[in-house]
Amino acid sequence: MDFKFIDKKRGNVKDDIFSGLTVALALVPEAIAFSFVAGISPIIGLYGAFMMGLVTSVIGGRPGMISGATGALAVVMVHLVKEGNAMGDPGMNMGLQYLFATLILAGMIQMSAGFLKLGKFIRMVPHPVMMGFVNGLATVIFLSQLNMFKIGGEWLSGSSLYIMLGLVLLTMGIMFFLPRLSKKLPAALIGIIVVSAVVIVAKIDTPTVKSFIISGGGTGIKAGLPTFSIPVIPFNFETLKFIFPYALILALIGLIESLMTLQLVDELTETRGSGNRECVAQGAANMVNGLFGGMGGCAMIGQSIINIKSGGRMRLSGIVAAVALLIFILFASGFIEMIPIAALTGVMFMVVFGTFAWSTFKIIGKVPWSDFFVILLVTVLTVIFDLAIAVFAGVIVSALVFAWDNAKRIRVRKRFDERGVKHYEVWGPLFFGSTTLFNSKFDVENDPDEVIIDFRESRIIDQSAIEAINKIAENYLKKGKIIHLRHLSKDCVNLIDKAQNICDVNVLEDPDYFLAIDNYRQKMQALGKV
Repeated sequence: MDFKFIDKKRGNVKDDIFSGLTVALALVPEAIAFSFVAGISPIIGLYGAFMMGLVTSVIGGRPGMISGATGALAVVMVHLVKEGNAMGDPGMNMGLQYLFATLILAGMIQMSAGFLKLGKFIRMVPHPVMMGFVNGLATVIFLSQLNMFKIGGEWLSGSSLYIMLGLVLLTMGIMFFLPRLSKKLPAALIGIIVVSAVVIVAKIDTPTVKSFIISGGGTGIKAGLPTFSIPVIPFNFETLKFIFPYALILALIGLIESLMTLQLVDELTETRGSGNRECVAQGAANMVNGLFGGMGGCAMIGQSIINIKSGGRMRLSGIVAAVALLIFILFASGFIEMIPIAALTGVMFMVVFGTFAWSTFKIIGKVPWSDFFVILLVTVLTVIFDLAIAVFAGVIVSALVFAWDNAKRIRVRKRFDERGVKHYEVWGPLFFGSTTLFNSKFDVENDPDEVIIDFRESRIIDQSAIEAINKIAENYLKKGKIIHLRHLSKDCVNLIDKAQNICDVNVLEDPDYFLAIDNYRQKMQALGKV
């Protein structure tokens, strides 16, 4: 992936503080926008971003990674909130209470995944799926920023549009050229400050954070500290039946997005985080959100890359971002509301350019068509549906392609020894995909009375393979012929032992493994056929 604009360096306090402040500014419009998507107050989204960021930065498994309110979870929450509101009396806002309860349950599921060490399964995600993931998220981030060019649902036009575009390009220009003058300066933060100063001093009429909130039906971001409160819902089986499916979906989407973002940050920084620890941290953060009135969320790839690009490497950067966001809410809401949306949009556009795997276009025709199809599939599904569906589909397609390719690898060489015994020497993995081809290699009808199948270069993988071997043995037995299975590894022998007792494992003279399956001669002798 192409992340040449990111320095692979160790963190320091100064860089972490400046990058944390930059991330805090970038979190504001995202949290507000996603709260509107979920149909809840912007304050709840901001609280969610603060608590997610703080908890995961302190106890998470990936220093430098940023968590907050995300759109992937917001699109699930909107249905939960609507259905919850319908279950209560008008004006009770029961949907919000059900959301908090669901976050607590989702957090428990995520923590359980961490304690059970399920985070390691992220290693099962192939590289083409990862490339499709970053391409899809880059596209989603880009499309989400287009909404910033609207006011009251209407697209900007005329001079308003030109001013917005000019300010966006100015921000991007600062972020692009400033690191070439000095890498010690926080380009994103300076870009936001410079553009904000230009707008304020020149009194340019352009959308700001405050106008963005008002256009969405809010009043401002000033509020107090989040307070502890147990969700006010009926504690019965019907409630659990309602919230559990949502909790499971939120937990899975949150973990997939967080673990894949962790893997991406690992690649960017050439370090390694702990997936299991991050699962626990994500779960704890969502539980805290449910108890303190936040929206919940998961890792955010856009803000994480802003942080890494700005020099944030340690836990301090995430802590500073979360604390700064709370300070904005408590004391500096007036200043934050003056920031032009164009400045924040410019930062996010630079994130899009840095996130997209531009090498995708270079590998066309150089990688198997199946890999490129998976990249395209995951990219499209991420944009159309969500990350969870895209990743699951990508992994399934990759697994099927892998199974098909390996199914064609089964080979059998046939030869006769000096005693007239026919040998079948098997190459390749024997599993559900290759059993049909495997069975076609044997000529039970015309083979001699004694046959040896040699698995020196093969491996029995699953129950389908065991059944195939049992079926072959049974066919030879019915014809009054003897079969030996040789050079099986110990685990394969154990699998055969658990089969239908058609074969017994005896120790024969085998110079390599001293393992073979040879009870047919004894059976035939007992039947008087040998």
